Amino acid sequence: MAVAKLHALIELAREPSRERRRELLREVTDLFLAQPAEGLDAAQAALFDEVMQRIAGEMEEAVRAELSRRLAPTSAALPRLLNDLGGDTITVAEPVLRQAAGLREEDLLALARTRSQAHLKAISQRERVPEAVSDAIVERGDDSTLGVLLRNEGAALSREASETAVDRAQANPDLHAAVVGRRSLPPDLMNEMYFIVEAKLRAKIMARNAELDPKALEAALQAGRKRLEARDGVAPSDLAEAEAHIEALVSRNELEPKTLVGFLRKGERTRFTAALARKADIDFQTAQRILDGRRVDPLAIVCKAAGFDRALFLTFVVLMLDSDENALGRAQEYGDLYNQLSSESASRAIRFWRLRRQTADVAA
Repeated sequence: MAVAKLHALIELAREPSRERRRELLREVTDLFLAQPAEGLDAAQAALFDEVMQRIAGEMEEAVRAELSRRLAPTSAALPRLLNDLGGDTITVAEPVLRQAAGLREEDLLALARTRSQAHLKAISQRERVPEAVSDAIVERGDDSTLGVLLRNEGAALSREASETAVDRAQANPDLHAAVVGRRSLPPDLMNEMYFIVEAKLRAKIMARNAELDPKALEAALQAGRKRLEARDGVAPSDLAEAEAHIEALVSRNELEPKTLVGFLRKGERTRFTAALARKADIDFQTAQRILDGRRVDPLAIVCKAAGFDRALFLTFVVLMLDSDENALGRAQEYGDLYNQLSSESASRAIRFWRLRRQTADVAA
């Protein structure tokens, strides 16, 4: 069979007729795919690759697209040809980029660094995307492409690329589901999304937290701490005064629930936020995000972890939300939410949020 292949290949290389070359290319492809690649030695395989690459480059797009579709599902060892097809128009390239096992990692990486968003999306759908290739896609891909990559669990992402993906998702709701749904996303990064995603996705985050074993949780906390060490939140101008006031109250054992309610009633948001952070053992920026986001369930987690009772939680909710949100009318609903949240679940979630306070304490 190898001899027949070589004769056909020689005929293909010598044939001047474009139409006959097209027919011969199909025949040579049939011959090549009819037996395992090990039927050729290295020199013969390289010759096939070189000649088929040259002839395919002279064919019209429809012929190249047909060749791409035929080679894509195979493990054909034709690196030069596959690389050319992968860098062709997306009509030609897509099957090879999505499937071809014979496309080398270094070629995939080069294509990911230079080709169009459509090419990047095709690469993002491969059964396995090497980490270096995924990272290049995160760097160059638009948000639509990033969403395709994140939904592929076979795409390996470095820690740095995962952080970049989360940063971008925080600015684009279209990426929320892709990020939260990614099973391989580091848990600390997943928990960063909690404050900004919709209720259905927040429930997924809580469910993921419940699945973590202690070792995985500790590893996630360590990774998250390193990320947070490089971040500074924007603090209000009266924060230093507010924190000094709170510490004075703590020293006199006067930081009581009614004190927090008084801050909120009088519109002293910085003092209230600093007091809530102190009672829940979280940092100011995290507490501020909870209030600014005006979402009830993160507040429930903080209040439950701080040991506040249901009535105090409901008081905070009513004062935090505007009257047009009918907080009083929904008090029973919010109260049920608080009752259904277990202390264990709240403590598990808040461990990630407490990273910021721990990091600030270490820095101080």
